[in-house]
Amino acid sequence: MIEGVEIKKLQVVPDRRGHLMEILRLDDDIFDKFGQITLSTAYPGIIKGWEKHQRKNDKVVCVKGMAKLVMFDDREGSSSEGELMEISIGEHKPVLVKIPTGVYHGYKCISEVEAYMVSISSEPYNHDSPDVERLPYDTPDIPYDWEIKMG
Repeated sequence: MIEGVEIKKLQVVPDRRGHLMEILRLDDDIFDKFGQITLSTAYPGIIKGWEKHQRKNDKVVCVKGMAKLVMFDDREGSSSEGELMEISIGEHKPVLVKIPTGVYHGYKCISEVEAYMVSISSEPYNHDSPDVERLPYDTPDIPYDWEIKMG
């Protein structure tokens, strides 16, 4: 487990009209601050990553489809420095994952349908001074293979 990552199991409440899933509340332990909410999608097999932030954290949930969320801790002095963490999230595993400040993260759509990711950031995006560092998904700086491992 990467230091500072938090996972909240989400409950899906179905009824005859559809379903409801409460994602984040002001009184949740995982809540710290609200900046903005964004939605991004990825088509089947597409990888989005790597990125990290120095001033904000992200809380992410996949609300449609399935995604493999991967995090890499390159924070100097962190108790989990150099560690990778992956978790499958989405319709079949409804969880909210808090990604700490300074941790690289990305995701791959692993379902046969487009994955819909909702991100709740602790700070709003600043267009004049973006708080984002990006690396290509296949960078040699992060020792990770995005392929699905059979076993």
